[in-house]
Formats: sequence, C-alpha cells, structure tokens
Amino acid sequence: MAIQGFQQTQKQTQSLVLAPQLRHSLKILQAPAMELRTSILEELQANPLLEELPTESVLSVEENTESINENEREPDEEIDFDAEDFSVFERMSEDLREQYALENTGQSYTPEDEERRDHFMNSLTESVSLQQHLIEQAKLADTDDAEREALFYLIGSLNDSGYLTDTVSNIALTSRIPYFTVKKAVDTLKTFDPPGIGTDSLQDCLITQLELLGRGDSLAARILRDHFQLLVRRRVPDLKRRTGASTEEIERAIEEIGALEPAPGRRFAADSNTVIEPDVTVYQDEYNNWQIVLNNDYIPRLRINATYKNLLAKGSLNKKEKHYLLEHIRSGKFLINSIEQRQQTIERITQEILKVQREFFEEGVSKLRPLTMNTIAEIVGVHETTVSRAIANKYIRTPHGVFPFKYFFTPGFTAANGESVSNKTIKDNIAQIIAHENPAKPLSDQSIVNQLKEKDIKIARRTVAKYREELGILPTNLRRRYD
Repeated sequence: MAIQGFQQTQKQTQSLVLAPQLRHSLKILQAPAMELRTSILEELQANPLLEELPTESVLSVEENTESINENEREPDEEIDFDAEDFSVFERMSEDLREQYALENTGQSYTPEDEERRDHFMNSLTESVSLQQHLIEQAKLADTDDAEREALFYLIGSLNDSGYLTDTVSNIALTSRIPYFTVKKAVDTLKTFDPPGIGTDSLQDCLITQLELLGRGDSLAARILRDHFQLLVRRRVPDLKRRTGASTEEIERAIEEIGALEPAPGRRFAADSNTVIEPDVTVYQDEYNNWQIVLNNDYIPRLRINATYKNLLAKGSLNKKEKHYLLEHIRSGKFLINSIEQRQQTIERITQEILKVQREFFEEGVSKLRPLTMNTIAEIVGVHETTVSRAIANKYIRTPHGVFPFKYFFTPGFTAANGESVSNKTIKDNIAQIIAHENPAKPLSDQSIVNQLKEKDIKIARRTVAKYREELGILPTNLRRRYD
C-alpha cells in the first residue's frame, strides 16, 4: 500500500521582476503627451516636494533665481473663509448681475431673468443612450402592461446597431411572455424612432424605413423585397430584366436605398473620437532645413522644492523626517529624469525616421520606404521593445498631415530597379490606379498587377487583392457602373 506524504524540494528558476521605479519609467515612456500630463499632475499631488515651474515666458537664469528667492521670502498664507465672507461674495455677485442687466437692456433684472440665467448656466448636455431613447417612447405608447413589459425586454435585447438578433419565439421562451404579446411588441417597436429599429436584418431594416416614409410600393422597396441579392451584387442588367425598369430608374432606386440608414442605433453609440495632440512636429524652415520640435506644452516642468532641500541641509530633522524627505526627493528626481529620458528617446527616434523617410517628408506617401523598429533600435542604441513603447499611441505632425509614429514602420518589397518600396506606397498606387479607372470597365486585379509592373513594382495578384480589401475597395464586379 502506497503511503502519501509531503516532501520538500529545492528548485532554482530565473525570472524577470520589474522594480516599481522601472515600471513607472516604462509607463512614462509609453504614455502620449495628454496622458503623461495627467500622470504628472497626479504625482504632483502625491509628492509634496515636487513643484511645477511657471509656464509663462522663459526667464533668464538671474530672473528665475530672483523670482524663486522672492517666492521663498513670501510663503503662501492659508486663507480661511467663514460663512459671513461667502455671503459678501454672494451679495457682490447679485449686485453685478443686476447692474449688468440694467446697463445692457435698460430693464430691471426680474426673478424670471434670474431663473432663466441659472437654468442656462447650470444645464449640462448629456448624451442619451439608445435604450433611454426607446424606453421614453415605450412609456408613451398606447399599449397594455403586458405589451409594455415585452417592449422593455425587447429594448434590452437590441444590439448596438439597433437590430433584434434573437427570434420572437426564443425571446418569448426566455422572458416567459406570451408569443403573440412579444410579436405585437416587435411590431410596435418598429414604429419607434429611429426608423428601422427592432428589425432582424439589413433587408428588413431598409424595407421598414421605406414603409415608414410611405414608399412601401416604390421600385426601391420592390428591389429590396424581391431582388436583394442582385442589389448586393449590384447586378443592374439583371435588375432591369426582373423589374422591367430602365437603367435610370434602377440607378435612382439604388440611390434612394443608399440614403437609408443601415444601422439605426449607430447615432446613439458612444462617441469614441479622441483629441489627437502630436508629440512631435517636423517642418522645413525658411532655409529648407528640417526641424524637429517636441510638444512640451502639455508636459509640466518640474523641480524639487528648495524649501525642503534647505530643511534637509540644515540637519535639524529627526531620522524619520529625514527618511521621508530623502524618499520623496529620490522619487521626484526619478520622475524628472524619466520625463527627460522620454523626450530624448522620442527626439532621437524622430531624427532617425527623418533620415530614412526624408523623401516622404518632402514628397508624400508615395515615397514612403520600408522601415523596421529593429533598424531604429540598433541605430539609437536601445532595445526594440523600447522603440515600440516610445512610439506607442503617439503622433507626428508632418507637412502632409498628422500620422501615428507606427505609420513609418512598415515592411515592403524590392522593386525591379533595386529600390525598396513600402507596402503603404504600393497601397497608395493601387488606390490611385482604381481612382482613375473607367467605372463602366473597372480593372481586374491582374490588370492592376500589370500597371504596377510598369512602375517597376512586381507583386502577385493575390497581394493586390489583399491590399485592395485592406483599403476597403470592392472587387471588379461590384465596382462596375452602368450608364
């Protein structure tokens, strides 16, 4: 019989453990300017020994020293307001409002004016979600309690586009609401704003929108109901034969369908737009020399507060106080050095990008050359992952627009003349070739291959098809337009 028990063993392993300071340094390196500013402001709140330098005009060394000494001679005094002090400010505010109203309108400042002003000043605009928008309509709909309950359940089942992705029978089973009540609620939901909401497919969505517009018997509605697959493939000749309509009528019907909203819930989606603030600007000065300017506008300039340094130098602190100050001084200096290192790394990477991609900065996307992060890392003298972190989520302003740093790192091909060509350059060439094609006789992928070959760019047809799809360009048969 086997005897079970515990046994002690020793095992030696190697692992990489990042110190907290190193993790903080990497975070600073990776953060774009706006996020970095937020992190620095948080550190300013946490570290009392750090202070922000004034961001006004740059002072000379003497002027700066004088202002620092003056600040040290006049320490801030804490001001304690009581209720009576605030009542004075309130009376002053009321007097100013009344005076302003009398001077600008010649009429007395009435309580109604005050109410309107407060409503205007205190009102906040808040985006309404799709569900909130529909629930408000459901509350006002002429339905009984059971149907209203089904409406609320359906509203919660919609996807972001506004489609009802589950069947009526499944919803009835899941919600334990009678099938016919759910079906009636679906019909009611389809009458809500935005038009097309609560439908189960693109075809149903577009047809519903036309019916709500009173166009349920139009040619566009007939095409959607009876010839949807031909419409998707844009088979105009087949649509002419099936409907008996002329080319002009088919084209007008397609235009009418194209004006409809394929995703009714889209306008209620959360706004994911973000403000892009380039970390670097590259421009050509009046002497045709290329200049690199780092964006320091959003990065606070920091220093260690001289008062605390003087306290430490006097030697009058106990051991605990001294340890506290030394720890925060080290933390503050590390933050300052990390920010400086970040800026230097970004500047050096930008300098090397400018050397390699000079033709891009001079002429545009068509001259973009292949470049890897490993190449820049070897030149700058850092690891490839450092380059990856340094350019992450950062943008560079160029004479041709604002581009992410990663835009300049791209694989490529060797052209027939021996020059390296970036895949972005090839995509740009494909887009230009298709833009100038005859809409009635669009070019095949093989024809595009042949035209690229004339430009000394030799790539396979499947590569052209891949790049065309990445550009969002339809295949040949779907690009064909009929007169």
